[in-house]
Amino acid sequence: MARDFRQLLAGRIVVFDGATGTRLYDAGVFLNRCFDELNLTNPELVEEVHRAYVEVGVDVIETNTFGASRPKLAKHGLDDDVEAINEAGARIARAAAGDDCLVAGAIGPLGLRIEPWGPTSVAEAAGLFAEQARALVAGGADLICLETFYDLAEVEAAVQGVRQVCDLPIVAQMTINDDGNSLEGVAPDVFGPRLAALDVDAVGVNCSVGPAAMLAALERMVPVVSKPLAVQPNAGRPRVVENRNFYLCSPEYMAVHAKRMITAGAKIVGGCCGTTPEHLKAILRAVRAMEPQQRSMSTASSAGTIEESKAVEPVPFEERSRFSGGLAESRFVVSVEMLPPKGHDLSRCLAGARKLHDAGVDVINIPDGPRASARMSPMALAVALQAQVGIETLIHYCCRDRNLLGMQSDLLGAHCLGLRNVLVITGDPPKLGDYPDATAVFDVDSIGLTNMVRRLNCGLDVGGNPIGEPTSLCVGVGANPGALDIKREVSRFEWKVDAGAEFAITQPVFDVDAFLSFLERIEHVRIPVLAGIWPLASYRNAEFMNNEVPGVDVPQSVLDRMRRAETKEAARRTGIEIAQEMLETLLPHIQGVQIAAPFGRYQTAIDVMQAIPADRLGGE
Repeated sequence: MARDFRQLLAGRIVVFDGATGTRLYDAGVFLNRCFDELNLTNPELVEEVHRAYVEVGVDVIETNTFGASRPKLAKHGLDDDVEAINEAGARIARAAAGDDCLVAGAIGPLGLRIEPWGPTSVAEAAGLFAEQARALVAGGADLICLETFYDLAEVEAAVQGVRQVCDLPIVAQMTINDDGNSLEGVAPDVFGPRLAALDVDAVGVNCSVGPAAMLAALERMVPVVSKPLAVQPNAGRPRVVENRNFYLCSPEYMAVHAKRMITAGAKIVGGCCGTTPEHLKAILRAVRAMEPQQRSMSTASSAGTIEESKAVEPVPFEERSRFSGGLAESRFVVSVEMLPPKGHDLSRCLAGARKLHDAGVDVINIPDGPRASARMSPMALAVALQAQVGIETLIHYCCRDRNLLGMQSDLLGAHCLGLRNVLVITGDPPKLGDYPDATAVFDVDSIGLTNMVRRLNCGLDVGGNPIGEPTSLCVGVGANPGALDIKREVSRFEWKVDAGAEFAITQPVFDVDAFLSFLERIEHVRIPVLAGIWPLASYRNAEFMNNEVPGVDVPQSVLDRMRRAETKEAARRTGIEIAQEMLETLLPHIQGVQIAAPFGRYQTAIDVMQAIPADRLGGE
């Protein structure tokens, strides 16, 4: 029977093993293969990797299950094998460990975003972690190691999940950048106490960086964390030579830093990517040559050792912009869409904006790479329109092209430039546009991005750190009343409102009944809704909208009317008439309208506006 981890940790420095995935890679397993599957298809190779570390003399080996959660296995078509892969992973490690080594069930991030950055709830995530932990316990794991996490909310969900199935010891570790902060910018002296406040036995950092950066992060955690600290660095940053990764930190270098880490206060040391049995052999020599070092502990509890980041009161909604003021006062607001140019000449856009401004339009709505096309930045166009025309803008901001930190940087910059209205959308995938081979990011979806804006409006960044004066962004979201899976659409709308959405703009409305039914479904989470109105330009335009624009359904009656229009002008007039009829029917049910200007014909949008009674325009 293996020893008790808590007893071992109380007695001396505990040494974990080194890399498992890197060793399998070195043995010829391709990177695009599911390493966790080897627990079923090549258990001998996995056990060989474990035995090499056991023979060196480490105290704990980790199972080959870092990526064995249901969402990650699903990418390889293995989601039905979650239990088998994890239980086999623990049994293989248990067989290799013998009686003198402990087995840690390795659990990594799910590979999807959970609230507040994504649609997966904490409870759902906890259930996925519980599923993996249950199988690891069944296979004989002595403890659970949560490693390489970058989202504190996900770590909390993981701890919840593990605790649903067992009371085994837990080591919880975040991964960091070279500056010591987590990948989302949270400082180690902030995430350390938050980890320590969970029902875990030890906390720490692992992966991504080498020993020097890990040591610096450890030194920032020591004064504010009273629980045992773990440090498991990579063998430096990998160098790519002929498409293979090589880690260049020598065993001696790792051993020197292991001594420094122990002196600084680490109770658990080990290795991550690129470390080998030779690295761990050197680390073990260094550790065993040292007497356990006592570090000074803060007398305050971990929760009270640093000042918690606190949100500030956001700027009142009605004071953020003229547009938000109109919504707050229940005035009917009119938005017209303007596509950014494909080049850098703004003359046509400026002329169109002046025309719209004179017609009484409240705000110009600027899409962000519509249908994944390459156009001028909507932010640049918005700044020019506000400065040279004096009309307020509403910029789309999509999640397709930037990661979480890049989005935060852009939105802070937008606020600094005087932009106040933003519509957050997930964005069309590149394959729909002009450059299908372009890479999409989709780090978060529109729900996560809405949460980010809400935090910025409360004076906090994505990591919960103060940013000084809060932003005052008016944040809206998209809605699709004609979605095929209307139940999911309503559920996502509820999530968006919960995340902080303050208004919504719908996809173009051609089916009034479907639109009104959608409003009934969201009545319990109702925020101001602007109906999308698209004046069709031709029968071909109607066919395109119906067949090639996701989320838009043009009824047959509308298609028939457009087909009967015999000339271009007749088609334009018919499209305007249909749009006006839609608008007149919807007026009692909406707080505003978003009118498209197909092919940059702004007079068409102005003509559609004639359906709006004069007493509902201009703030009357």
